[in-house]
Amino acid sequence: MYTLFLLTVSFLISLILMPIFIWGSRRFGFVDHPNNRKVHLKPIPYMGGVAILISFAIGVVISRPIEAEYKALIFGGIVIVIVGIVDDKYDLKPGLKLIGQIAASLVPVSHGIIIDRVTPFGMEIDFGILAIPITVLWIVGIINAINLVDGLDGLATGVSVIALSTIGFITILQGNVFVMMICVILIGACLGFLVYNFHPAKIFLGDNGAMLLGFIISVVSLMGFKNITMISLFFPIIILAVPFIDMFFAALRRYRSNVSLVKADRSHLHHRLQNLGYTHTESVVLIYFIAVLYSGASIILYLSTIPGAIIIILLLILTTEIIVESTNLIDTNQRPVLDFARKLFHRIFL
Repeated sequence: MYTLFLLTVSFLISLILMPIFIWGSRRFGFVDHPNNRKVHLKPIPYMGGVAILISFAIGVVISRPIEAEYKALIFGGIVIVIVGIVDDKYDLKPGLKLIGQIAASLVPVSHGIIIDRVTPFGMEIDFGILAIPITVLWIVGIINAINLVDGLDGLATGVSVIALSTIGFITILQGNVFVMMICVILIGACLGFLVYNFHPAKIFLGDNGAMLLGFIISVVSLMGFKNITMISLFFPIIILAVPFIDMFFAALRRYRSNVSLVKADRSHLHHRLQNLGYTHTESVVLIYFIAVLYSGASIILYLSTIPGAIIIILLLILTTEIIVESTNLIDTNQRPVLDFARKLFHRIFL
């Protein structure tokens, strides 16, 4: 019941704040102008991340957590939102943006939230001095993965809600009440924002909001899976499969085309779906469905034995390949799995 109360409070605060931030963003010029790379046709306010952070912080304070880690989430969130606002306003160079992301990542590290060891198959591996750079790399990676997937109205927010719901559910099974509460509060803030962000959007996350969601998700995934084994290491990756897949194949596509890895393009998963004829809303909902599929698989993986987990991981690899081939995410001429399935179908049924 208290969980529902926190969800409702953060949702209502977010819902109330959004019209204020829409007005304020327009009044002070914090709007995203259309260009050839974007799908919107008129200037849209982009201060959604600030409203989400305020809603989240108020919800956390109301929950009165005894764990000190909540300070890392709020203070680190403030840092990453400031970096995002500056980037939204002045289009920071990738190097400066990365420095800001690293600075935000060091806040939870300073509070002891780090990947210091893994225990594959019962064998403990201590990362030692590599623990901090590995943790920073993890946080920065998820920040950028969520930021990359923020290309359509409601997309990054909805995918984040699905990821947070999954992390929250698994932490319930673990008895980790604190992380579950953090997830619930952020879900409420995101849902309040989504009312105004779903197509046609009245306000955007902006880089400030997308990076905030990536930051908090990356940190709660570390807090939720502290005792990392070889299997549990895959949970956050599978839960966030959609942004990770998009980020990986964007990098691969740019590398093969001999262009900068940080150069933006219109070949992300949501762009590919629209090229296939899906509408804006249909593309978003379809990606939601894919995210739910991976999240469900991560829960099954958590409850599985090692042999079962291996089977699930293999099925997920096959599923990913089918998604990549069917959406032309990397190459329209190479479809080995779909071509094999087509030949097999013709041989059996025709």
